[in-house]
Amino acid sequence: MNKLNKNIETFVNPNQNRDYTIDIKIPEFSCLCPKTGQPDFATFNLQYVPDKLCLELKSIKLYVWSFRDEGHFHEAVTNLIMDDIIKVCSPKHAKLSGIFNVRGGIYTTVTVEHNRD
Repeated sequence: MNKLNKNIETFVNPNQNRDYTIDIKIPEFSCLCPKTGQPDFATFNLQYVPDKLCLELKSIKLYVWSFRDEGHFHEAVTNLIMDDIIKVCSPKHAKLSGIFNVRGGIYTTVTVEHNRD
């Protein structure tokens, strides 16, 4: 995939005077198992409280699609996505859950949280 798809765009938070939560459901995530090369599928649920910036949805879609041909462990990719979100918008709080489809008879959910001090 094109490296440009790794860029998450933002826009100015239109209501910086109050805290509010944005919930984003991302049901079309896929990457490759780094051990077998077989595809892994997941739904990511993101909740975040924006500070000065909000995440732009189309860029999130393209960002998520950019993982399709890459090998990642569930734990690593969930933390990588959270790191990228923190880097671009510095939310007051964020919680990201990766709910991965069955692999070898096992379902995996990885949840990471960020609280800005």
